[in-house]
Amino acid sequence: MEQLVYAVNEPVGVEEFIRVLNRSGLGERRPVQDRDCIRGMLENSNLVVTARIGGTLIGIARSVTDFHYACYLSDLCVDRDYQARGIGITLQKKTRETLGPRAKLILLAAPKAAGYYPRIGYTNHPGCWIITPEDPLG
Repeated sequence: MEQLVYAVNEPVGVEEFIRVLNRSGLGERRPVQDRDCIRGMLENSNLVVTARIGGTLIGIARSVTDFHYACYLSDLCVDRDYQARGIGITLQKKTRETLGPRAKLILLAAPKAAGYYPRIGYTNHPGCWIITPEDPLG
């Protein structure tokens, strides 16, 4: 079996990101049909940790952070063929290793993954609020 290689902030292509989103199940909750949006998601992330086997992207943790106080983990996904092997937790650990000592990880869990996060140490925070572009503000 080829070696699993983790990397921080190495380039990720739009098509390979879409592939791993779809193969992880997260694609149903992301705009995978809108390549411009996906490109913007990648280009404007400032912390991306990847997992590859034989050069093929099989996992990604994509974040937006200030590196000191907060890190919003926007996407965490692992190809279904590689799930339950510790890859997701390693992606999160490598994300944390890149952050300053006070920075906390913050994420919104997909409904199917909501049970995963408490098992690995996350605390639920009831004060999260979301407004979509379609919703009026004010």
